This record gives sequence, C-alpha cells and structure tokens, in this order.
Amino acid sequence: MRLLDTVTGQFVEVSDPAAVEYAILSHTWDPKGEQSYQELKAIQECYRPGSEKTRRACAVARAHGHRLIWIDASCVDRTSSAELSEAINSMFRWYRDASVCYAYLADDPRAVNSAFRHSRWFKRGWTLQELIAPRVVVFLSLDWRFLGTKASLSRVVEAVTGIDRPVLLHRMRLDEVSVARRMSWAAERRTTRAEDEAYSLLGIFDVNMPTLYGEGRRAFVRLQEEIMKRIPDQSLFTW
Repeated sequence: MRLLDTVTGQFVEVSDPAAVEYAILSHTWDPKGEQSYQELKAIQECYRPGSEKTRRACAVARAHGHRLIWIDASCVDRTSSAELSEAINSMFRWYRDASVCYAYLADDPRAVNSAFRHSRWFKRGWTLQELIAPRVVVFLSLDWRFLGTKASLSRVVEAVTGIDRPVLLHRMRLDEVSVARRMSWAAERRTTRAEDEAYSLLGIFDVNMPTLYGEGRRAFVRLQEEIMKRIPDQSLFTW
C-alpha cells in the first residue's frame, strides 16, 4: 500500500497496512481530472506542492494527528494493471482498517437537511463501500469544514442511501444482510466505466476477482458468479 506523508508530502510504502495508523480520503473525481501518481511523483522530485485537494486533505489529516493518508487518485499507479487490480480488490479492507475516512463533498452541501441529501457523493458507485467499510466517516464541505460524522448523521444517511443504520454503525455485519438487499444499495449509483459497477461491489460481497477493463457488463456477470460460489443466498436470483 502506498501512502502519503501528510507532513513531507512524500510517498511511504507499507507492506502491512493493518500495522500502521492512517487516514483515508473518499471523494468524487473532478471531471477535469485528478492528480495522478505520475504527476504527484514528478512534483515531489521538484519539491513542489501537490494539487489543492491533495494539500487540503493532508492538512485536515495532519491537524487531527494523522501522519499518513491514502488518496486513491494519487496513491495508485493506474498505468500498472497489476497494481490497479490489487488495489481494487484490497480497497474495502483499506477503508475498513483506516482510523478515519474523510468524505469530501465537493458540491458544497452546507445544510445537512437539504443540499447534503442531494450530494453526488451519494450517487457514485465507489463511495458505497467507502461509506460502509470505515467505522469513522467525517463529512467535509467544499471548503473542508466539518459537517458531521456517519454516526451523528446516521438517520439522514440511512434515509438518503437506504442502508440500514445497524450496518452503517457496524452493529450488523454485512454477511447478515441478504445479497438482494446489498444489491439494492447500489441500484441508483453510477460509475464512469461499466466494469466498475461490478468492481466497486467486490468488498460489499467479500469476493475477489481479476479486473479486466474492456469486458464491459460481462464484469457484472462474473461478479454474480463469484457471489453464487461464495454465498448460499438465493435472493440473488430475486434481484
């Protein structure tokens, strides 16, 4: 796992993520693009600061005492298919083991009962596992101000997402929830790539499979096959 040092801005390679303390960022990607691993690596070599999002995420984590942070866009070399596949299959675990997940809502929902409910963060496929896996999720506004936590806003989050509060609060394990119910949580969420509709759900069903970008909706068929092999739950057919 490749992490960012929130003080030096340099990458730190970790062989056993469970053995270190780190924060993690959840966000929706900017349509104009995010700072890649290669871009940030080049900036580090010139001792220049990273993008504003990277700098602000590091600043928030550092202010709360976190020396390390993981940011998907910058910490994964997406030009390496092997590294990308490993990251996708490990991502749920990485979010689960993080000390805190900062959910950055870039559409600036300042009012919890209005704009917050309609944030696009709740509509993206990848953010489903990023909401469920961590024990502590802190919601941040466009200007990186505190909005609340998954626990303090659990009733609102349950209403927005349909995810049961006991699951959100880790009082119920995912394997206690039917396959159909878990599938329903993703029904209204969207991904940019068709394959990611399946890949973003790997951790939700605790399955692993190779990622093959270019296979399109075949990825979802493979996901269903893996679920049937692992989970004796006929509700999948109902879904």
